Amino acid sequence: MILPIVAYGDSILKREAEDITKDYPGLDELIDNMFETMYNAQGVGLAAPQIGESIRLFIVDASPFGDDEKDPEAQKVKDFKEVFINAEIVDRSGDEWIFQEGCLSIPAIREDVNREDTIRIQYYDRDWNFQEKEFDGYAARIIQHEYDHIDGILFTDHLNPLKKRLLKRKLSDISKGVVDVKYKMKFPLAKKKKI
Repeated sequence: MILPIVAYGDSILKREAEDITKDYPGLDELIDNMFETMYNAQGVGLAAPQIGESIRLFIVDASPFGDDEKDPEAQKVKDFKEVFINAEIVDRSGDEWIFQEGCLSIPAIREDVNREDTIRIQYYDRDWNFQEKEFDGYAARIIQHEYDHIDGILFTDHLNPLKKRLLKRKLSDISKGVVDVKYKMKFPLAKKKKI
C-alpha cells in the first residue's frame, strides 16, 4: 500500500524516534508498504517518521544510482538494498565531501550537504539479525541522510544560516502544500477544502 509522505513542517520529522521490539505490530507489512511508497516516489531511502511512524526504522535501495554506468562509486551501490531497525552509527570517519541531497519530505529542494565518507553502523536487519557493518561513498551518504530522520534531523538542518533564510519561503510553501509533487503527501499546514 502506498502511504502518504509527511511534508516538511510536521513535528514528527523533528522528533527523535523510538526503538522497537521484534514483535512490533504489523512490522513486515509496514516495511513492504515503505518500499512500495519509496519506489512510487522514486526515492532511494525512506525513514518511518516520513510516513508518520516515530520509530527507528529506515529502508534503502540505492539501485537507481547504478543507472550511471560512468560513475564507479554509483556502480558500487547498484545492488545495495537494506532494512535498518534500531540503527546506531558508532563511528564516522574519512574526509567530508559535498553532495547535492534532496528529500521526499521536502520536494523540489536540493542542496549541497557535507557528510563524512565512511561510517560504521550497528542495526537489526529485516530478519532481526544483528549487523555491524562499514559503509562508504554513496551508501554511507544515503544511510546518514536516513539515519538523521530517525534522530529528528532534516538535511536542511545541515545548511548554513544564510541558505536556510533563503529557503524559508519555499519550505513554508511545502508545509502548506503549495508544491508540485507526483506522489501522495500529507501537508501539516494545508488548508482544508470546504465542501
